[in-house]
Amino acid sequence: MSHGRVTIPTDDTFVEETKQIAKLWGADAIRDCDGVELPKNPKDIAKKVYKTYFVVRGDNEWGRKHREEAHRIFLESNRVTSMTSKISIDVMNGYLQDQIAPDLDNLDRWQVFDRTTGKEIKKWNIDNHNVVFECEPFHEYSVDFMARMTWHPVQIYNYLTNNWTCEKQLCYDPAYPNTRKYIKEYLQKWLDENPDINVVRFTTFLYNFGLVFNNEGKERMVDWFGYHETASVPLLEMFEKETGIHLVAEDFIDDGCYNSPFRLPRENYKKYMRFVMKFVSSTMKELVDIVHKNGREAMMFLGDDWIGSEPYGEYFKEIGLDSVVGSVGGGVTVRMLAEIPHVKIHEGRFLPYFFPDTFFPGNEDNAVAELNKNWNTARRALLRCPLDRMGFGGYLSLAVKYPKFVSRVTEICEEFRNIYDVCEGAKPYAKAKVAILNAWGDLRSWQSHMVAHELWYQQIYSYQGILEILSGLPVDVSFISFDDIINKGINKDIDVIINVGDEQTAFSGGEFWNNEKLISTIRKWVSDGHGFIGVGQPTSCIKGSRTFALSDVLGVDQEKGFTLSQDKYNITKKSNFITNGLSFPIDYGEGMKNIYALENADVLDIIISDRFKRNVNVGEVMLASNNYYNGRGVYIAGLPYSRQNARLLYKAILYACKKETELEKAYCSNINVECNYYSNKNTYVIINNSNSKETTFFYDINGNKTDINLAPLETKWIKCE
Repeated sequence: MSHGRVTIPTDDTFVEETKQIAKLWGADAIRDCDGVELPKNPKDIAKKVYKTYFVVRGDNEWGRKHREEAHRIFLESNRVTSMTSKISIDVMNGYLQDQIAPDLDNLDRWQVFDRTTGKEIKKWNIDNHNVVFECEPFHEYSVDFMARMTWHPVQIYNYLTNNWTCEKQLCYDPAYPNTRKYIKEYLQKWLDENPDINVVRFTTFLYNFGLVFNNEGKERMVDWFGYHETASVPLLEMFEKETGIHLVAEDFIDDGCYNSPFRLPRENYKKYMRFVMKFVSSTMKELVDIVHKNGREAMMFLGDDWIGSEPYGEYFKEIGLDSVVGSVGGGVTVRMLAEIPHVKIHEGRFLPYFFPDTFFPGNEDNAVAELNKNWNTARRALLRCPLDRMGFGGYLSLAVKYPKFVSRVTEICEEFRNIYDVCEGAKPYAKAKVAILNAWGDLRSWQSHMVAHELWYQQIYSYQGILEILSGLPVDVSFISFDDIINKGINKDIDVIINVGDEQTAFSGGEFWNNEKLISTIRKWVSDGHGFIGVGQPTSCIKGSRTFALSDVLGVDQEKGFTLSQDKYNITKKSNFITNGLSFPIDYGEGMKNIYALENADVLDIIISDRFKRNVNVGEVMLASNNYYNGRGVYIAGLPYSRQNARLLYKAILYACKKETELEKAYCSNINVECNYYSNKNTYVIINNSNSKETTFFYDINGNKTDINLAPLETKWIKCE
């Protein structure tokens, strides 16, 4: 049994049991959890001791004395249709009154809109939190109002989830000079009072992601990338002084879209984001310097108040952090964490949380199943880019009641260390270089199509699956933006570009596809021998009879009703390298309606309703390929993560860049089994992703074939002589 690289939660009521689990799991670090205290003499349990540190919440005495320095947020009231010529809108209707309070001291920053016409209403009055004004009957209206945050939203979540009765935490904004000075003084005091803590786990920094609750205590809005709570009066004033740009409430409300990451980012808002990143980084550098002067390590939890600390942003390196830790929802979040630059240690907090919503009597098998599912998806990504550490969160006292769970974690911890020992410093063999193309580019590496980490959403799982699959495939992955291509062209070492998402979103591109330079650059690049894969509604931008700007490359288009009079005969399914060996039906998730193949494309899969007997103008094309001069295009309607879909995308990538002959190298024939090769260590790893015994042909890097048998979920290492 090896030891180290594992962090476990504990508290002052669970000391001896923690020591036993630490020995069993090989843990060398302990951490507290929100709502509990660490044991006395924590270094008796582990060498590394993490303690949660809140920069902008936790000291209610300061918060009560400086209520005017609370965080602010712009929110839109419920939209109301007027029946008469006068209307009164209660801005708090539908919001949790414990979380927010209308900011009546900054009424000059409120705005009222006729949402039917889009025009602002300039004359209005306020009575408490009711906004009253003259209006047009049967028009729809709403109020953009500024509110003070009166209860930290993450504590609301924990409070309600765990049935807490403790004091509700206020929050305070370091953009105010008094609070900025205070957070530095308080950190030094805290370090003096906690001499046994050698890792300060910042949870996180200055501004929380968008998390707003409704009047019933349920989440009303969740945006893990939302800059909603950076609506700070001093920040807005500093931004205007520096840039000359006066942001108003509607710049944040965005006609009710709140600048969702799915929206095409507007230039002024991107500038404000950049400004916030710069402010957060400079402020946190001062705190991290204090931590280092006291001989401690500084760790950032990638969650909670993480806004403005974009780990792939240009200012992140200036903070000077030692490590990051984040929640592992699957392979995508492993890669997101593991590839963060400018830190020495990358740690993942695996699922499930040791919370009572999972660890309750009779639920042990489900807890083990969730653990296995989480580990299985994470393991694929770890073999491409390993984390340095793993751990768990919650209350250890709940988890230890389940012996099967404890035993399985023991196995996983050992396997994690084995993976790290081989993969750290190793260069995994890659058969192709793939670039994900969207509006955010490398700023949001491994973060596209997320709403709240890797939570399942019906509208996006068919797209998120592309990234989940890529996280464990033997390909190199990068992220590029439309602006990158327009301004700098396409790197010649990229083999395949993937554009994935719904129409008009930041991920498919929307109006970017009106740029002729973008279109012609990609067309030439593909024609020179590269591949372009589109998923969902890629390159969607309606122009006359065409919906997809690169329909000529993809070989498909989407019928919007404008060309129904033009007959479409290409409905016959053909065999192809991509689908050979796969089982039908293929899972395309939510799929896509009204996709038809152009004349010379190859239809690889099509769904035709039994209501139609004609051989023209029928069917939904789900999968197609298209030769485009010396290159190729591939269209996929959607692709949630599954073992078969991972194989499909892998083959589609190789086919698109004409590398089919590379398939049976460092490869396993069974779709339930995957292989990685590390040339500098002359080692292969084969993983069984299924809960059953599996047999596969294993092909080494030279194409030599061997029979391999694997136990359920087994990892097999093969060292070449």
